[in-house]
Amino acid sequence: MLDNYSGATRVHFIVGDPIAQVKSPFGVTQAFEQAGRDAICVPAHVTTAELSQWLDGVSKSKNVDGIIVTVPHKFDCYALCATASPRAEFLKTVNTMRRNADGTWYGDMFDGLGYVEAMRAKGCQPEGKKALLVGAGGAGSAIAHALVMAGVSELAIHDPDLTRRDTLIQRLASLNKAKVTAGSPDPTGVDIALNATPIGMKASDPTPIDVRGITAQMFVGCVITAPAVPPLIEAARAKGCATMTGADMFARVRDLMVNFLIGN
Repeated sequence: MLDNYSGATRVHFIVGDPIAQVKSPFGVTQAFEQAGRDAICVPAHVTTAELSQWLDGVSKSKNVDGIIVTVPHKFDCYALCATASPRAEFLKTVNTMRRNADGTWYGDMFDGLGYVEAMRAKGCQPEGKKALLVGAGGAGSAIAHALVMAGVSELAIHDPDLTRRDTLIQRLASLNKAKVTAGSPDPTGVDIALNATPIGMKASDPTPIDVRGITAQMFVGCVITAPAVPPLIEAARAKGCATMTGADMFARVRDLMVNFLIGN
């Protein structure tokens, strides 16, 4: 994969705090190669306090073309972009940044679009469905927006940060495309139940969605990639549910991000 790795290789970073759990540098680098690009994706562990200074330094490197953004920097990186897509402007968050002609950064957000594409690939069509989403952070807000744009009839959002939750609900309700309300971890009565939080990465974590309310007719998804099959998904599969893991999501998101980074 790195047979031609040299000083001519273009550099893209993936930035987060922490970063060791992220599996995407290999997959993104592989996707660059498959697209015929001499480019590599490099992990960067950067704290929130040092993010702006780090980006300023990275921006001075003429061979750095792009940045993939992960937890917890998606909102902060939006603020550091000079320009952004309409989707990112609405959400005030980004997960991918590429250079403008003047060297500044242009951001977009593909978490939601990729998530809905992955849901469809797993046989879940969101049109007309009732959905519960746990998590209103960077990925959660993007998934919520994508679900509304995809045609869910109702969307309940749960997040312990009530201000963040309510702000997202108000913004999505203003689109007049779906009924958007505050929810709880109880999935009773919904067709789709999704976790967009890191809860489940640690063995001691509770399940972010109350598995007692899950029925076999529900579609259950989670954004977590480590462990590969989180406890929520294990519990849902035991009840006979169709499910989707973070790896399923990332495969779709990766393709969208790479196409964006190479200018397609």
